[in-house]
Amino acid sequence: MTARAAVWAGLLIAILFIAGCASQSGAGGTFDQKSEHWSGRLGLTVDSEPPQSYSAGFTLLGNPQAGEFSLSSPLGSTLAVMQWRPGQALLRQGEQTRSFASLDELAAAVTGTPLPVRALFGWLNGTPQAVEGWDADLSRLEAGRLTARRLMPLPTAELRVVLDR
Repeated sequence: MTARAAVWAGLLIAILFIAGCASQSGAGGTFDQKSEHWSGRLGLTVDSEPPQSYSAGFTLLGNPQAGEFSLSSPLGSTLAVMQWRPGQALLRQGEQTRSFASLDELAAAVTGTPLPVRALFGWLNGTPQAVEGWDADLSRLEAGRLTARRLMPLPTAELRVVLDR
C-alpha cells in the first residue's frame, strides 16, 4: 500500500467513526427516482484482512458516460472529486489531480476495491442493473436507502447508501 493510499484509508476510517456519532435528519417522503443528481451518505465495508470500512458524504451528478462523484467529510470538507467523460477519468484531491484509464480504475483507486459506479446510476433510479458478482437491494429505495453486496470476487463488500431527502 502506498503512503497516499494509507493516508486515504486512515482518513476514511476516521470519517467512519465520526459519522457513526452523527445523526441525519430530513423530511419524510419518497425520492425522485429519475434524476441525474443525488446526495447523501455512503458506507463501504470490505471484508479483507484486516477488514476495511469507509463512510463519507457524497454528491453524484450526471450519468454513466459523464459525471462527477464528490466525497466529503462529516464536517463538509471535500475529500475527493472523481470526474469522468468519454476518454477521461480524473481524481482531484486537494491541489493534486491524477488521471486514470477508466471510471472503474478510478473508483478502485479511491476505495481500494472495484465498485460498480456505472450501475449505481441505474440502481438510484430504481432500475435493476446486472453487475457480475453484485446483488443490489432496491426494495427500500423509496425510503432513500440502497444496499448492494459484492459476493465475488473475494473479498466480499457491502455498499450502503442513504439519500438526503
